[in-house]
Amino acid sequence: MIRQLAFDLPGQEAMTRKDFFVAPSNALALQTLDHWQDWPGRKHLIVGPEGAGKTHLVQIWAAEADAVILPAETLATADIARLAGRAVAVEDADRIGGAEAQLFHLHNLVTTSGTLLLTARTPPRDWGLALADLKSRMQATPIAVLDGPDDALLSAVLVKLFADRQVVVPTNLIPYLLSRMPRSIGAARGLVAELDARALAAGRPITRALAGEILGTD
Repeated sequence: MIRQLAFDLPGQEAMTRKDFFVAPSNALALQTLDHWQDWPGRKHLIVGPEGAGKTHLVQIWAAEADAVILPAETLATADIARLAGRAVAVEDADRIGGAEAQLFHLHNLVTTSGTLLLTARTPPRDWGLALADLKSRMQATPIAVLDGPDDALLSAVLVKLFADRQVVVPTNLIPYLLSRMPRSIGAARGLVAELDARALAAGRPITRALAGEILGTD
C-alpha cells in the first residue's frame, strides 16, 4: 500500500476571546481577567493542569491589557528593566528553575506601576522556591483555579481543535471520543493531533474506527 508523507503542520490554533468556550471549570478565571485593573497588589495567578486553557486565557488578557508574554524559562535572559509600568504575563511560573532572582525583580518592578499575571500547574507552595522573598510574594498572590473540564467543555474543545486543523469529522465521532478519552484538554489536544497524523499517513478519513485503533477500543 502506498502511504502518504505526513508532516506535523497543524493549523494555527485560534486564541481569541470569541474562540474561548466558557464553562463552569474556567468561568471564574475568565471573570478574574475581566477585572484585571482591580487586582489586589496588581497581580494574579492562574493555576491549572497541563492543557487546561491557561495559555488561551493569557492570550485573551494580553490582547485586552496590551501585555507582554514571557515564558518563565526565558526570564534568565530577559530585559526586565524595559518592562517597568507594563502589563506582563509569565507563563509556567512553576518552571522558573534558576531564574528566581529575575522573577523577584520582575515582580517588584511590574507590580509597582504595571500589572502581573502568572500561570502555573500548581500553587506556589509546590514550586520548590529557594528565595524566601520571592516565595512570600508568590504565596501572597491571589489565585484563580481552572478545574477539570466537563463534557460540554471537552466537546467544544474537540470541535475547535479539529476546526483549527481544517478537518471535518463525522457528527458521531465527538461523543465517541468523549466516552473513551482521558478527561483533560491536554489529552484532547494530543488525541486530535494523532488522529490527524494517522489519517494523513494512511490516506484515510478520521472515523470512529480510526479512533478506536488509537484508543484501543472497539
